[in-house]
Amino acid sequence: MNAPHVVVMGGSSGIGEATAAAFAADGAEVTVTGRDQAKLDAAVARIGGATTGFRMDASDRADIDRFFAACGPIDHLVVAVSGAAGSGPFAELDLDDLAAGFEAKFWAQVRVVKAALPHLVPAGSITLVTAASAHAAFPGTAGLAAINGALHALVPPLAVELAPLRVNAVAPGVIDTPWWDRVPAERREALFDGLAATTPVGRVGRPEEVASAIRALAGNGFVTGVVLDVTGGANLPTGR
Repeated sequence: MNAPHVVVMGGSSGIGEATAAAFAADGAEVTVTGRDQAKLDAAVARIGGATTGFRMDASDRADIDRFFAACGPIDHLVVAVSGAAGSGPFAELDLDDLAAGFEAKFWAQVRVVKAALPHLVPAGSITLVTAASAHAAFPGTAGLAAINGALHALVPPLAVELAPLRVNAVAPGVIDTPWWDRVPAERREALFDGLAATTPVGRVGRPEEVASAIRALAGNGFVTGVVLDVTGGANLPTGR
């Protein structure tokens, strides 16, 4: 039996790279994409196994078409492309910035999924990487909630419409990835410590933990239409 072909869009760092590494360790043939060739090459070297890289910008339709023209059949598609735009207090939120956030994550993921459909095997899967901000109520995250909430809303109807292809999503909480590098180190450490103190597991998450959830969703042929929180319990009511 041939090894499954797994494509991880946005696989050159963080959750995407950890996911590609998890599938590669299982013996899958893995293709990772990313916008920066140097970062992509470094990630492929770290991941090892039967892993190849393809430089692609998920916001560029020509790049997307070029990728799918060359990729061959896909068993599992993981869409981890994202961006940092769209956060901040709503009263001060630049709506152009919010639109850029939608472009970098919502529209990029939608374009990728639509273009991938002719190349996915019927018994395959799509897993979107969204964020738990979609159903949280933290000040300054209304824009992020809108972006990720729009992706969450797609999952159940697509799971029905595209069956037997399975469609799921993971919604990570705060995960220690390069996404946070834009926050100064001292402030980031204080933020992580504060979040850890109010989270049942007592810490922020690791990329490998989200990757494990993605691998489980892709590998379970009886799960579809699910948005799985990977938050360490941060979204649970505690009674405090």
